[in-house]
Amino acid sequence: MLKRGRTWTKRRSAAALVLASSSMLAGYKAHEYSADPTGEKHCPPLVAETASSSDTLLAAQPEPAAGATPRTSTGAATEAPFAGDLPWSQKGGIINDVSCLNQTRVYGVVQVSSEEDIRKALQFAQANRLKVSIAGVRHSMGGQAFFKNALVLDMTQFNSMRFDEPSKVLTVQSGATWHAIQNLLHPKYAVKAMQSTDIFTVGGSISVNAHGMDHHAGTVGRTIRSMRVMLPDGSIQRASRTENAELFKLVVGGYGLFGIVLDVDLDVTPNVVYASGRQIIDYQAFPNLFDSALANDTQIGLMYAHLSTAPQSLLQEMILYTYTATDAPDANVPPLGEVAHTRLRRFVINFSKRGSIPMRLKWFTEKYIEPHVESCTVTRNQAMKDGEACLVSRNEPMHDSVAYLKNNLKNDTDILQEYFVPRDQLVAFIDGLRQIVRDNETNVLNASVRVVHHEDNVLSYASADMFAVVLYINQPTTPEGNQRMASTTRRIVDLALQHRGTFFLPYQLYYTPDQLRQAYPMIDAFFDAKQRYDPQLTLTNTFYER
Repeated sequence: MLKRGRTWTKRRSAAALVLASSSMLAGYKAHEYSADPTGEKHCPPLVAETASSSDTLLAAQPEPAAGATPRTSTGAATEAPFAGDLPWSQKGGIINDVSCLNQTRVYGVVQVSSEEDIRKALQFAQANRLKVSIAGVRHSMGGQAFFKNALVLDMTQFNSMRFDEPSKVLTVQSGATWHAIQNLLHPKYAVKAMQSTDIFTVGGSISVNAHGMDHHAGTVGRTIRSMRVMLPDGSIQRASRTENAELFKLVVGGYGLFGIVLDVDLDVTPNVVYASGRQIIDYQAFPNLFDSALANDTQIGLMYAHLSTAPQSLLQEMILYTYTATDAPDANVPPLGEVAHTRLRRFVINFSKRGSIPMRLKWFTEKYIEPHVESCTVTRNQAMKDGEACLVSRNEPMHDSVAYLKNNLKNDTDILQEYFVPRDQLVAFIDGLRQIVRDNETNVLNASVRVVHHEDNVLSYASADMFAVVLYINQPTTPEGNQRMASTTRRIVDLALQHRGTFFLPYQLYYTPDQLRQAYPMIDAFFDAKQRYDPQLTLTNTFYER
């Protein structure tokens, strides 16, 4: 009996130890998945690179190259600036983008804060036969913000702005972020078009011709009245749809290859109070619902949809989010705050990377729990009535710096992709996409549907009115993970092309030359224009060189 008791005690002790260990492991993982990042993520380079002289290029002052004397726009020779004349934030070393997969050695990084900084950097580069790349927050994932051994202009401190309220025009330098712009305009005004998050710079958004939640306004390019652009020779031109129209259509969606945007005159709009709405529908119902109830309803100011990434309803169930203008003359619009529950949001996203059950839980949370914790920030002077709509201002859904997407996870990165298809092809495209995702076991964390209109810039991703399908995909930061992502991407690009669609160029460079030409038949005209506007090919990046 004593022996049996001892055995039972040992078993209980072992069980307790297992439970304690499991609890500790669970606690450790919970902390790992939710912890704030400790700094910029570093990933091992996918391709081994030998040491480059760019590490020490700035140890001594370079001498101007023979025959490369910089000149003004009138042809007069100018004195080439020395390295010491430039505000360097980095000399030599490496640079990367948010994907962490494009580690690149550069000549150096100049922290631009004035037009003179830009002009001197261009003169220095031309005198020393350097290429120049333009960088904002570096969220494009195909090397659009840098090139090997290039002189990189960091535009993020070139960010002053002023608002002319009578004309409803905001004049802003290209390094300003939408986050800062919203803080300036709030609570009375809001931007017309920007991405669904506010971290990007104005110049970066123009360079890719970004779009977001406002399905009426369309792209950022549509809201530009005019802009000033410094060409590679240092001259400045104003461009709009009526003045230097060709340059305007090349700079918008031109990936920083034709000139450096100095400042922009942007249309703004009132900061309307919206009643937020959501409904769960089948993806097949969305195109007809959009045509019949959403497209022409001017009261719906913002709209987007999320597709399920859970295995049991993969890319079938859809949550439709709408923001409808409401008459609220007594509304109290509070100051803009930051997104709450950052660590919890980060945990949910990172936990969902770990398999079927976590992904089911993530979709369950978005469907059934998030509506109960929605932030209804706009209040009214009169007493709230039972069942009254949740009110927010226009600025709030887009005032999100997505801090919860950053993490400390090792050997792990999250990749954005976007595809555009004619509106009558959305269902067929999603059906094909679902099959590719399953075949390749692609770990899709989020899938959104947005609206884009026909665009007439030279390198346009929308030759007609289209739907955009935005994918957020997790992948290992290994050569094998990258190869799998490349294969998956090329299959999805082929699928989009089969449905008369295109793909967004700011992302990884996995598409083939043939796929590029099919999606962008105007690419040769784009490259020819590059030769005319920048004959020395001073402005460049990895995307262009590839």
